[in-house]
Amino acid sequence: MTTSDPTSIVSMLATRLAESADREAIWTKSDEWYSRTWSEVGRDALRLAKWMVSQGVECGDRVAQLSENRYEWIITDLATHIIGGVHVPIHAPLTGTQASFQIRASGSRLVLLSTNEQVEKLAACGEELPSQTRYYSYDPTLQVIGTQRCECLPQVLAAFDERGCDELLQRAVANATGDDLVTILYTSGTTGEPKGVMLSNRNLVSNTLAAAKPLMQSPEDVRLTFLPLSHIFARTCDLYTWLASGSQLALAESKETVIADCASVRPTLLNAVPYFFEKLSHALASVDFTANPNALKEALGGRIRLCCSGGAALPNHVFDFFTSHGVPLLQGYGLTETSPVITLSTEQSVKRGAVGRAIPDIDLKIEEDGEISTRGPHVMLGYFNNQAATDEVLRDGWFRTGDLGRLDEDGFLFITGRKKEIIVTSGGKNVAPGYLESLLAQDALIAQAVVFGDDRKFLTALIVPEMSALTKELNLPQANLADAQDILASRETVMLFEDRIASRLADVSHYEQIQKFTLMSRSFTIESGEMTPKLTLRRDVIRTNCQHLIDAMYLEQ
Repeated sequence: MTTSDPTSIVSMLATRLAESADREAIWTKSDEWYSRTWSEVGRDALRLAKWMVSQGVECGDRVAQLSENRYEWIITDLATHIIGGVHVPIHAPLTGTQASFQIRASGSRLVLLSTNEQVEKLAACGEELPSQTRYYSYDPTLQVIGTQRCECLPQVLAAFDERGCDELLQRAVANATGDDLVTILYTSGTTGEPKGVMLSNRNLVSNTLAAAKPLMQSPEDVRLTFLPLSHIFARTCDLYTWLASGSQLALAESKETVIADCASVRPTLLNAVPYFFEKLSHALASVDFTANPNALKEALGGRIRLCCSGGAALPNHVFDFFTSHGVPLLQGYGLTETSPVITLSTEQSVKRGAVGRAIPDIDLKIEEDGEISTRGPHVMLGYFNNQAATDEVLRDGWFRTGDLGRLDEDGFLFITGRKKEIIVTSGGKNVAPGYLESLLAQDALIAQAVVFGDDRKFLTALIVPEMSALTKELNLPQANLADAQDILASRETVMLFEDRIASRLADVSHYEQIQKFTLMSRSFTIESGEMTPKLTLRRDVIRTNCQHLIDAMYLEQ
């Protein structure tokens, strides 16, 4: 960064408010689309920040937020930056058990929730939550969480004196430093217990500017966002690039309405995961592009000039489809721990199948074992209260990504595999298969379980039943091999395992659920090469040996 670059998110906000006060900033929809200016955004963020201070929230305190994308999500994030707090965004689809873990682990003293549904999830886990934590919701609710009544935030703010907000912003800019911890994001670990990624002002600002500059964004751009802001991809590449460029941001009504929202707001920029782009290409497969060469652009609103894909691998045929029909679709690569962008393609620098080149001011290398490592201002401070996990991935300033790759002669990065056992679905969700497998294997009817879902839209599993327990459960005589195949194919058995799997995974999020499974009539063994001598399942070997079974579970119905 140059000396004129901002050093904090709050200084980016102050600059934006000074330069663009009367310009349209953000579009949201209830019945109709409604716009707010930068001045209105700043007023709302400062008012909430002053209220947080009145509630005793101090610099460094954690503020958790459990909410879907909405205007209040953004205002809460900006307000937390203004007071020097640490934002802990919790993914909206998580269960109450998962959300309460993050609240406890982060030590959050204030929790803001979106809807009564989210409040009810936490209320069911009230005994697990700290008694001193306070809860407020954006929508009206009558719920009690633990010993605290959840109050309606808009009602509280309606009577709040907002004088002195300008001075609050000035102090915030003066006091903020690049080293300040500003957010903790919990991401799946291989054991299933999430790790809190600590990111600083320097992490977020440097990554925002380095990722935004090559894409040449301007105040005239309209960016439609529908990816969860609780994930770092949308937060850096949609929210903070909007703040840096002074463009307009439109919040999609939902992920199901994106195409309809495109028709309304006519975006020029769109970030998404590969699944969205692949689904759109399939929907347009029957279109006669000879008769209507602009069909793809029209589907995206007619003004689209650039799309970016991240979160998972982009299939080459989807890249080809967009490129051939005049809509640049550029891949990037990164992780939560790297704020997230490590590499990025641009319109001037792109290769089919590559995830781009390293962004400015960072280092990138391939270790001897093929693992991708990086260092620079984008690399996290570490994992919150978990020095052992931090030391495992941060060595001499280099962050070990756990992904395998190669660099070509032009510096383009190609991802070739994963060293760590984390599944990344086509929707960009990180899933720890080992944790899910351990939950499944706790059932007396399940001897072995292997979960799959890399670059797919949902998870599947190969299940090896414990046949003696199964026949006892079904009140049947002990089965020989031929009998076993008939038993496993029966509707009664399948329904039994559906119930058992759902029960074992009741406390994980919807994207961690097993949508389809296959009951195996044989075990995974050392002799078949599918287990190590330490009796660890060898996922790659099982995938190779059972690819036909896995593929069958993903066939269109």
